[in-house]
Amino acid sequence: MDIRKRMDELVQLLNDANYRYYVLDDPKMLDFEYDHLLRELEDLERDYPQYAKVESPTKRVGGQALSKFEKVEHPVPLMSLQDVFSLEELDEFIGKIQENHPNVAFSIEPKVDGLSVALEYVDGKFVRGATRGDGNVGEDVTENLKTIRSVPMTLTGAPGRLIVRGEVFMPKKSFEALNLQQEMDGKPLFANPRNAAAGSLRQLDPKIAAKRGLDILIFNVQLAEGVNFTTHNQSLEYLRSLQFKVIPNKLLSSITEINSEILAINEKREQLTCDIDGAVVKVNDLSQREALGATAKFPRWAAAYKYPPEIKSTVVEDIVVQVGRTGVLTPKAVVRPVRLAGTTVTNATLHNQDFISQRDIRIGDTVQIRKAGEIIPEILEVDFSKRPSDAVPYFLPTTCPVCGAPTCRDADGAFLRCTGAACPAQLSRNIAHFVSRDAMDIEGLGSAIVEALIEKGHLRSPADIYSLTLDELKSLWRSGETAAKKLLSAIEESKGRDVSRLIYALGIRQVGAKTGKVLASTFGSLDALMDADIDTLTAVSDVGAVTAQSICDWFSQPEARGMIEKLRACGVNFNSTKAVLDGRFTGMTFVLTGALTKFTREEAMEMIEAFGGKAAGSVSKKTTYVVVGENAGSKERKARELGIPILSEDAFLQMLI
Repeated sequence: MDIRKRMDELVQLLNDANYRYYVLDDPKMLDFEYDHLLRELEDLERDYPQYAKVESPTKRVGGQALSKFEKVEHPVPLMSLQDVFSLEELDEFIGKIQENHPNVAFSIEPKVDGLSVALEYVDGKFVRGATRGDGNVGEDVTENLKTIRSVPMTLTGAPGRLIVRGEVFMPKKSFEALNLQQEMDGKPLFANPRNAAAGSLRQLDPKIAAKRGLDILIFNVQLAEGVNFTTHNQSLEYLRSLQFKVIPNKLLSSITEINSEILAINEKREQLTCDIDGAVVKVNDLSQREALGATAKFPRWAAAYKYPPEIKSTVVEDIVVQVGRTGVLTPKAVVRPVRLAGTTVTNATLHNQDFISQRDIRIGDTVQIRKAGEIIPEILEVDFSKRPSDAVPYFLPTTCPVCGAPTCRDADGAFLRCTGAACPAQLSRNIAHFVSRDAMDIEGLGSAIVEALIEKGHLRSPADIYSLTLDELKSLWRSGETAAKKLLSAIEESKGRDVSRLIYALGIRQVGAKTGKVLASTFGSLDALMDADIDTLTAVSDVGAVTAQSICDWFSQPEARGMIEKLRACGVNFNSTKAVLDGRFTGMTFVLTGALTKFTREEAMEMIEAFGGKAAGSVSKKTTYVVVGENAGSKERKARELGIPILSEDAFLQMLI
């Protein structure tokens, strides 16, 4: 087999599949086939890196983390648009243009609620992408933009230099999946897709951006060397021919038609894959644009019509409580059905007890409701003049509505949480945490498999993982028995993990991976940890009163003890397997920063801990050494300010000899 030819063939096949899936929304290749071909390409690129192509789809997963974003000066400014907030204002804007250009046509486009960026291509290759910034200077986010599957890495038939402008957004499905993952990880939820997209595009680690499912719509040619257009619509067709994902548009002339189209776009908002906050009206003829010119801030040939937030009145008919995957009790108002922003709303989020109490929301109240970020319905205020005489203040329950376990407030007092170790509402999240890389690290037990096993009744607690049988597993894959045996092997292998991983895997509040290691090295076994009282636990370094109480409370639950005994019966290791080689790093704290080239961050942490030291995430006066790799940033600067010794990778390795 000609290796180079096969690799080129795979790149072409996979990039074509990406284009059909992410740009045309017309997939021709099955996911299974795509994954198989991608894995083949990854293997070949690993064995023959000299033949790897820049435009390979394997590059979409994100490269090396950055220390900062470099500034980029835009050759052609990315101007903003003047906003209009009523059809009357829009009619006036169009009328002024028609006075001097009676034959003018306008391009009407949805206004995507995202982040504006410029993509630059040289000789058909994507070389740089930057945020809008202030319009003249933005930030280089090239590596993050490469992770967006609808951004072409190469263009066929493109000019020597091409700069296009587009809007990066997070599709609604990606937003929902991201917030679900945030909830599973116990992290704050994003308010709306735009905030989520902004946070994702400005991640210093492109691997994080790659997981967020960002997308882009291109809406303008900023610069195209040697290519001439007479109309905006012509330039959009040119962009489509280059396989960009281009904003949909309509060409209209009369004010009546334009108003109707703007209202029609608003009616279709809920069916769109992305959030929009208005519609853009642009003069189509480029010579007319030039004649109209621009102010210091805006072009005179375009305006953005902003849809007004829709607020409706309705009645709170009930308040129900849901238990999330992290055990958080989330109250929800069941409201009398009302049409809002294109959909019928029947419930609204109430966030937490503080939100309910501050607004004094009660069952039976008449309330004002809107969609926050055009996604999540929320209550703005209560009309106290219409409050029923028998309405009483509402308080969240003191016991979990799912499992009956006691509830407790988080340390910051914002949320009420179920304390049940075996709460069914938290099962999926608890198992996902249990099998994660820093916990028991069971490869192949992904969320889809976990959900299927829960649905079939095979998993009722994380301990049930170790009782799974071949017959229960083999029906879950097309490859049947082969994949099932592989998963069973991974499950069996996990039994021998160090008890520090098991402690973390149990999902005890306040106990992270680092605390798990500290507890394992201090107590030596899970049994000794279970027998420890509050005073013994608080005497441990890095274990405070809140964490100690959380540990004692967790182990005091009958459900927790039952799960522990089941794990024991299945042969899961309860003892520390990591002996300290010697105590040369005892009492020392190391901080790792920058891109490490001689070892991974995880390997370095293991070496530090093997010699009795501690690896920390931030620099303080208690830090003993800071180990720096390439492109080290603020942590190195802080170390110099505090006078803390800085070690190169070679110097650190010398300390291990």
